[in-house]
Amino acid sequence: MISVNDARRILSENLERAKSKNISLNDSLGLILAVDVYSPIDVPSFDNSAMDGYAMKFDSSRNSWESGSVIQAGDTNAYKVKEGTAARIFTGAKIPQGVDTVIPQELIERDEATGRISYDQDKIQTGSNIRLKGSQCKKEELIAEKGTPVTPGLIGLLASVGLNKVEVYTPATVTYIITGDELKEAGTALKEGEIYNSNGPMLEALLKNAGIKEISGLKATDDKEELQEKINKALAASNVLIISGGISVGDYDFVKECLEKAGVKELFYKIKQRPGKPMYAGRKGDKYIFALPGNPASVLSCFNQYVKPSLKYLAGKEKVWEADAVLSLAADQKKKEGLTFFLKGRMEQDEVIIPGGQQSFNLLAFSTANCLVELEEDKEEIKARTPVNVFYL
Repeated sequence: MISVNDARRILSENLERAKSKNISLNDSLGLILAVDVYSPIDVPSFDNSAMDGYAMKFDSSRNSWESGSVIQAGDTNAYKVKEGTAARIFTGAKIPQGVDTVIPQELIERDEATGRISYDQDKIQTGSNIRLKGSQCKKEELIAEKGTPVTPGLIGLLASVGLNKVEVYTPATVTYIITGDELKEAGTALKEGEIYNSNGPMLEALLKNAGIKEISGLKATDDKEELQEKINKALAASNVLIISGGISVGDYDFVKECLEKAGVKELFYKIKQRPGKPMYAGRKGDKYIFALPGNPASVLSCFNQYVKPSLKYLAGKEKVWEADAVLSLAADQKKKEGLTFFLKGRMEQDEVIIPGGQQSFNLLAFSTANCLVELEEDKEEIKARTPVNVFYL
């Protein structure tokens, strides 16, 4: 049995980045850049107006200007503005030759009889309201680093330099297997001795929340041959396999045996933690296998601490093993020394509250919990106001 920190270390030493692929920018949201991105052009690629107004060569000695050409955004014609003349110009339009300043239209006074314009020169200076070529970014300038998550804003930036494809890490494809003769699907009637399958819907939601798009779910009874068939099928189809239940030492716990028969190399088995002690992690080539205990709180805790960080790393993210926050305990907590505890918690301002219902079968606290709280292995009593690691749910 190993410590929580050893389990994290072993996984971090064995995980390898997924392969990257060049995909449409429109399909890249939420993925991670696999390469540095350099701008192929200057942006803007020409000097343009930041305002609707009048473009002119600034002259502090002049009181009025003749109104000349009208230049709209997207007009590709070459204009030249003579000295003493101002061109009507609109936001985004190309700055004509002979112009160094744009006067916002709200500062302009127009003589309707002569068509001439004037403005208060104290409110403007040379160079105002012109976006210069390359003021956003220069050609061949680094605009996004490898490892950056693709957000709507980044998509906008990449589109602004003319890119319609981007190299990203590919998220894992995941199959989960729910084991147990006693499990029935919600919506059906239960017989005495049966329970509803909560782990399947929960894992489906956890995987979607982790950004996984290709998810397959299987169910296996407590039959060794059927379980072996499902494991072999899942390993052939997916990069990551998650199994719920069947990993302890009962007479019908066949998961570990079947994984060994499928050629999976064990990375570790059993962690000094509660809940989720009988957790297994393994690897077969570039595929990763996580066998979680069957109790729902154990599933969620082990997924949060080991599966989710692993999926994030495979998808290109960094610093996946760090806590999301460090907050103060709202009240004293006691635990068994020698085990790391992961407790359901509720963050409120700068502290975290530990509700009741911490048993591994009990899902009720998850109705209000928004985090897991890590209580370290070597502690038996943790006083209120003690800083603790917090992991968001």
